[in-house]
Amino acid sequence: MPSSTNDLITCTAGVRSGKPCVAGTRITVSDVLEYLASGMSQEEILADFPDLRAEHVLAVLRYAAEREKRLTDLTVA
Repeated sequence: MPSSTNDLITCTAGVRSGKPCVAGTRITVSDVLEYLASGMSQEEILADFPDLRAEHVLAVLRYAAEREKRLTDLTVA
């Protein structure tokens, strides 16, 4: 399993307007977060999107947590 979120989450110009996506797919971080927030389980997401693996969902959550921390650090500083 890749050791960093950067290996699993990428931003590519021309792919979904450069939004962060699961590497090798057009599935954005926000797509996965919205599915989870709507009540879908990780298993349901993986069943609906065969290109995704459990480590991708964890990478999405890690990416969102890291981004939230950076934003919080900016507003507190």
